[in-house]
Amino acid sequence: MKTLINRFKNDESGATAIEYGLIAALIAVAIIGAVKAVGTSLSGTFGDVQTELDAS
Repeated sequence: MKTLINRFKNDESGATAIEYGLIAALIAVAIIGAVKAVGTSLSGTFGDVQTELDAS
């Protein structure tokens, strides 16, 4: 029983999984932010093109 408790205490695989999860979450947030910024810029560009097409 003591060996089982010591093995559980020294096991760090759960911490590694949590670290990978946090890294994945941060990457996802960065990707969402980048896509949102590009989408807003692209929307403005298409609006400008539509205005020019309507004017001609």
